[in-house]
Amino acid sequence: MSTASYPTSAHWGSYSVVVEDGRVVGARPDPDDPAPSPLIGNTPGAQHHASRVARPAVRRRWLENGPGPDPMRGAPGDEYVEVEWPRALDLLAGELDRVRRGYGNAAIYGGSYGWGSAGRIHHAQSQLHRFLNTIGGYTASRTTYSHGALEVLMPHLIGMPGTNRLLHRAPAWTQIREHTELLVTFGGLRVSNTWIAAGGRSAQTAGPQMRAASEAGVEFVSLSPLRDDVPDGVKAAWLSLAPGTDTAVMLALMHVLFTEGLADTDFLDQYTVGADRLRAYVLGERDEQGRPGGVERTPEWAESISGVAAGELRALARRMARCRTLVNVGWSVQRARYGEQPLWAGLALACCLGQVGLPGGGFASGYGSMGNYGGGATPLGLPRMPQGNNPVDSYIPVAKVSDMLLHPGGSYRYDGEDRRYPDIRLVYWAGGNPFHHHQDLARLSEAFGRPETVVVHETHWTATARHADIVLPATTVLERDDVTGSQGDLVLRAMRKAVEPHGQARDEYDTYADLAERLGVREEFTEGRTSGEWMRLAYGRWRAMAARRGLEVPDFDEFWERGRLEMPGRVEDEALLGEFRADPEGKALRTPSGRIELFSETIASFGYEDCPGHPVWLPGPVLEEEPELPLVLVANQPRGSMHSQQEMGAHSRAQKVRGRSPLRMHPRDAEACGVAEGDVVRVTGPSGSCLAGLVVSDALRPGVVQLSTGAWFDPSEQEAATCVHGNPNALAVDEGTSSLGQGCTGQLVRVRVEPFEGPVPPVRAYEPPRGVAPVEA
Repeated sequence: MSTASYPTSAHWGSYSVVVEDGRVVGARPDPDDPAPSPLIGNTPGAQHHASRVARPAVRRRWLENGPGPDPMRGAPGDEYVEVEWPRALDLLAGELDRVRRGYGNAAIYGGSYGWGSAGRIHHAQSQLHRFLNTIGGYTASRTTYSHGALEVLMPHLIGMPGTNRLLHRAPAWTQIREHTELLVTFGGLRVSNTWIAAGGRSAQTAGPQMRAASEAGVEFVSLSPLRDDVPDGVKAAWLSLAPGTDTAVMLALMHVLFTEGLADTDFLDQYTVGADRLRAYVLGERDEQGRPGGVERTPEWAESISGVAAGELRALARRMARCRTLVNVGWSVQRARYGEQPLWAGLALACCLGQVGLPGGGFASGYGSMGNYGGGATPLGLPRMPQGNNPVDSYIPVAKVSDMLLHPGGSYRYDGEDRRYPDIRLVYWAGGNPFHHHQDLARLSEAFGRPETVVVHETHWTATARHADIVLPATTVLERDDVTGSQGDLVLRAMRKAVEPHGQARDEYDTYADLAERLGVREEFTEGRTSGEWMRLAYGRWRAMAARRGLEVPDFDEFWERGRLEMPGRVEDEALLGEFRADPEGKALRTPSGRIELFSETIASFGYEDCPGHPVWLPGPVLEEEPELPLVLVANQPRGSMHSQQEMGAHSRAQKVRGRSPLRMHPRDAEACGVAEGDVVRVTGPSGSCLAGLVVSDALRPGVVQLSTGAWFDPSEQEAATCVHGNPNALAVDEGTSSLGQGCTGQLVRVRVEPFEGPVPPVRAYEPPRGVAPVEA
């Protein structure tokens, strides 16, 4: 028996896998990681699982009937035919050629979302986009499910460079520990979110650094419906507020600052525009449209909405004005109807305190949302695979995919434009699973039935793969060489191949190269290079960039031998918009006024009732009382997996209750619903239902239930529930945050919880579809 250990990386960090006779049998934390993620425990079980895609497969109905819309696409009993690679590639090349010649390249949707691999060369999104650009382009997606509202709103308020710094150069936790006195966070500081970073992180530093800041005397206040939205070891006051009421609380805090003379009027006058409009709105002198008369946004008014006592809000506002205060709005808060408003209000609140641009103070959006947020910055960037240029200007906001597929030619509003959806004939998806990210899964399944062809590259038989006509098996990160690192990372790492590909899985680069050859553009796609040669070239270009900045980086062979190198040029910033504060004229923001726009003439000119020209209170649908749906469900990110990846692994399975995702519920609500710990319950929302396993806990607010995303969509028993596995996206409504951002709104939904009666259906999400024989490694 031969045993070896191979260092590797994933989006959840660096670790080593133990391989015995070609099989992954264990995973060991990186000894230099102070707080390794438990998600590494999923790797051995997932690598050789029966749900791996082992051979190219084609849906029988597509194979026999030809391309065309098919409402049976993704149905539980759908059958596949496994074929040899040459035939699969011939079929796909022919279909790509048919669609682009008959309808133009805008009829191809390149739907990759980029989370398939932590590697920078074998990066699913980059590979797919490079290939599609080589054959003439594609309809693309813009923004993200994580923070789509922010990506559209903030450039209007602080400019695009400021938005990039907000997302990628937030003050480091080391600076918070040194300078911040009070950190007020809306949406918590959930430590399990910090296990994740795009490209992974060599050391999980966020949790330990939060605890270090707390031990150094930084005070934390968490406004959230969940008490455990902060890590163990961080001393935090919990203000339990109703989900979706963050903006009301922020407006009330500003009311105290304005009426008690605590607002920094000098800062507002010098660095912002629109403070007078905002002040008039908060004090009830003007309404949302600037007309005389309105509602005074007092702490008592906010208490009636949020449930946070008026006295607590007044005390918090006064405390924030006395201290060096950092206002953090987590990404989760914006993933609801009118999600732009808490972002805008949070920035306005920080401006009223006058601390934007000061070390330890101001505004942030992302602490507790991602592992590299507050973990430093790498201005040099990372080695990467070039994607080329897309000659097609057709695109959609990423969360509008169902609308696009269901309503070709339909109109929608987005960031000041009146746009129309393209007529998509072919969907090409790689490295992502929209049945994890998207809402109203029954509608998404219907939408996937509308194109003429759906193509998916996958490592496992996810719900997205089960909605594809052509499924091509892809290698995992353990089955190929690559390099990785994330924004702000401490180390760039080599990822050596640890095991042979599963079944007939291939590197996607080789798949695209062979497709390109069939379409007559192999040389344009490969430029005569293998993927290994591209890795060396990308590293060499990155090294040359470092040299131009006076930074010394070893050559590729030395790096590969060492396996890692300290990230060159890494910095830990002190303050967001510090340069602007120091020199508001010379370092003016890229906004129409050159200042922070608390009132945006541009946004106001769009005429959107759901996003007017300054932050306002717009009560979302979860605040509308519905006797049939009496509870509010919070659908946050899972503790057991990264999104839905490796969800069948040991660590993820240990989180389950009777094989299903756990639904947490307050004891008072459980008693009222007639359910108890360990029960399988049916959860019903506006768009569908799911089954879940009940966990009773007082760590959340009464009237609130919590069910994380991640469970693989399993519609195998439609008569029992839309999803029998516990995917909360089966419940939520598919609508955008507003006409401005059109971001994802899957965080909150009204639901009903009741005992599940009758035989509990099995979970079949991890079984290959009919016609597919699993291959054991």
